[in-house]
Amino acid sequence: MEFIDSIIEHFEKLDKLLKSTHMDFFVGIVINVFIIVILFKIVDMFGSKLKQHILAKDSKTQLVQFLPILEKIFKFLIVFFIVASFLQSFGYSVTSLITGFGITGLAVGFAANATIANIFGTLSIFSDKAYRIGDYVIVNGVEGYVEDVNLMSTKIRTLDNFLYIVPNSSASNGNICNISAAKKRRINEVFTLTYDTSDEKLERAIHILKEILEENKDIHKDYLVVADTLADSSINIRCIAYAKTGSYNEYKKIQSDFLLEAVKRFRAEGLDFAFPSTSLYVEKAGNIL
Repeated sequence: MEFIDSIIEHFEKLDKLLKSTHMDFFVGIVINVFIIVILFKIVDMFGSKLKQHILAKDSKTQLVQFLPILEKIFKFLIVFFIVASFLQSFGYSVTSLITGFGITGLAVGFAANATIANIFGTLSIFSDKAYRIGDYVIVNGVEGYVEDVNLMSTKIRTLDNFLYIVPNSSASNGNICNISAAKKRRINEVFTLTYDTSDEKLERAIHILKEILEENKDIHKDYLVVADTLADSSINIRCIAYAKTGSYNEYKKIQSDFLLEAVKRFRAEGLDFAFPSTSLYVEKAGNIL
């Protein structure tokens, strides 16, 4: 018992010494700094793992741009709560500190309202995978290729080479049409033949178009070729098919190849294309006495 009493007495003396020299305050600082460093390492490790996980699912995603910001927010919260808890343990009132942060945050929030809205708009665009750099899009009436997407805005280059900068808050709240996201593009063409085309040649024309579509590896096989309309000056054959691409340039090339081949084969078969025309019949009047 005397030994235990002696140990307790020594601890009491040490505690009095630390309090008299404020050593407990400095020891608390060292311990809290150590805790902050450990928690920072955990946040960095978690951020790195999350980044690898996101990139493994989609190597081209731009969602990883937000990870450094989230890491800084978490680190700020760690420092704030640990410092507040440390000061509270030494009798300092942190109520005024929290109130001060609240008022400051409110003022900054009002001042940076547009900035925050754009950041959340960017997060919405990335999470929805609305578009990425290189996509051909229509965003709130602005049509062109996406050149850049940052935390504040989206830069779109139009076909006339004009550069539009669209705030991401406006883009995320508006209408977005990602044309590059199309998995296939529709070919809808009408071939007009003259009325003096024979029944056999009409059937041959439909067969030729089906052959061209069947032979083209860049066109889906769920096509439709039918005699569509008896127009004023032509018999119309409608062809509906889908190109195996979402790219506008590739689609136009596939469409062009199809049309050129159709014209070539129609001419070889003696099939004449009709054009708007009017036949005028003049009746001879009788002799007037």
